[in-house]
Amino acid sequence: VKACGICGTDLSIYTGKYSAEYLPLIPGHEFSGVIERVGEGVEGIEPGEHVTADINMSCGRCFYCKRGRKLMCPEFTQLGIHTNGAFAEYVKAPAEQVHKLPEGLSFEYGAFVEPFSCAIHASKASQITIGSSVAIIGAGALGILHSQIARYRGAAPVIIIEKNQRRLAIARRMGVDFAINADEVDPVQEVKRITEGRGADYVIEAVGLPQTYEQAIEMSRPGGTIAAFGITTPDATIRVKPFDFVLGERTMTGSCAGVGNDWSDAIALLQYGRIKPDPLFSLRVPLEELEDAIKESMENKDLMKVFVCPEIGEREVLDG
Repeated sequence: VKACGICGTDLSIYTGKYSAEYLPLIPGHEFSGVIERVGEGVEGIEPGEHVTADINMSCGRCFYCKRGRKLMCPEFTQLGIHTNGAFAEYVKAPAEQVHKLPEGLSFEYGAFVEPFSCAIHASKASQITIGSSVAIIGAGALGILHSQIARYRGAAPVIIIEKNQRRLAIARRMGVDFAINADEVDPVQEVKRITEGRGADYVIEAVGLPQTYEQAIEMSRPGGTIAAFGITTPDATIRVKPFDFVLGERTMTGSCAGVGNDWSDAIALLQYGRIKPDPLFSLRVPLEELEDAIKESMENKDLMKVFVCPEIGEREVLDG
């Protein structure tokens, strides 16, 4: 392992709020590195190659797998979430799910393929169209990624909603049309003001709180689409008015991970500079500082993406 990003899922595993039934566990699922050894009969990848790996594993035989919906598989597991992952010097992955990294692509970019694939999968599910208005609730790394994908799909305007000033500043730097501070204005009313009173064509919830899901529905226009992306606690519920969904002909899509072509699409967009995530990169830390980095990520909301890098000796600040 050369780099492994710390994700919100890792924080939830650390605090026992997610995947607790699989503990004890080595987390870490946003990773890249160098092939050290391949198993017997493995072809197409060789020691020394720079790679990442699709973390999503399924049985390949069930009703869902045969229809290309491996995320629904009853035996679905993920590296670093259900089985040991990449907050370590070495990690084992299925050969058929390994993706080679293009020459010159950094290990940090390689580790960013996994979260990027998730955002791509959600964008495909919601089918954002050219010239449509898109509002994203949450300006964490994934929320800002959603804004970038929306821009490159031709959406206009792209609106992001957040309370943290630094994250809003990064979103502006990366080209969103409107950055709304939810502590200063009512985000629902502000989105409606920007969209001539209608509401947004597409709203992406990238926070994972019941109240922001309810806001997402409120700020969508009649005929609009709400993309459910942020993961809530298992017992969380939201209040929905069926009347508004029926007469408003609204749509809600769910998306939880990038699979299949989402990974190769993410690599291609990073390779050719269509998405440049460097402003989202905050720190590199050695493996020995993993727990401190997890705690810091929970406490310091100015931090965006932190990478655990087993081969470095001390932490390095990334200026984006």
